[in-house]
Amino acid sequence: MSADAVLVAVAVVFALTVLAIAVIGIGTLCWVGLQLLTLPGVVVHEFAHKQACDLVGVPVIEVAYFRFGDPPGYVRHAHPDQYRKSFVISVAPFLVNTVVSFAAFFALAVLVTAVVGNHVSVDLLAGLETASSEMLVLAVVLGWLGLSVGIQAFPSTGDANTLWVRSRSEWRRSPIVLLGVPVVLVIYVANLLSWLWADVFYALALGVTAFYAVSVLPI
Repeated sequence: MSADAVLVAVAVVFALTVLAIAVIGIGTLCWVGLQLLTLPGVVVHEFAHKQACDLVGVPVIEVAYFRFGDPPGYVRHAHPDQYRKSFVISVAPFLVNTVVSFAAFFALAVLVTAVVGNHVSVDLLAGLETASSEMLVLAVVLGWLGLSVGIQAFPSTGDANTLWVRSRSEWRRSPIVLLGVPVVLVIYVANLLSWLWADVFYALALGVTAFYAVSVLPI
């Protein structure tokens, strides 16, 4: 990719950003941008809920994999007749999003290693100059997927509320449900720490782990 092409692309993006701010306002623009940033993660999160419902045999009433609203996605399903089904449906996004995010970061690490080798800090700029535009676009997409999907890995407070209500109502009849209480507490804490960007740090940790795995594996 030539320097002129990069300058033109930057100028176009800057002009469109200024135009968008003038038309819809910076607050709305930031909100739309955040929604688009998290789009892949929301889709994977709700897909995991939907597949978990199908896996345990709980009928799904309505699905919105993504929308511009609050919440940005949801899965409405029938009330599970067993606690274990509620547990599987609630925690499925954490497992699925974590795997998908790690896979995207792993692919990105493989791509970067193929371009610049293992000495990223030394050869990164030189590698970017020689990389094709298609490879740069692929790297950006993989990074976006890894970050977005990883950020959306934590189950929602609604998922924790569902498990907590069932734990309180069923523990006398089936004490084994108490094993799910620590998971409920972890979900609550994780959502609370999201105000401190814990979800972002989790996604970045997956990226660091993926890059480390590529650096030590004989790829």
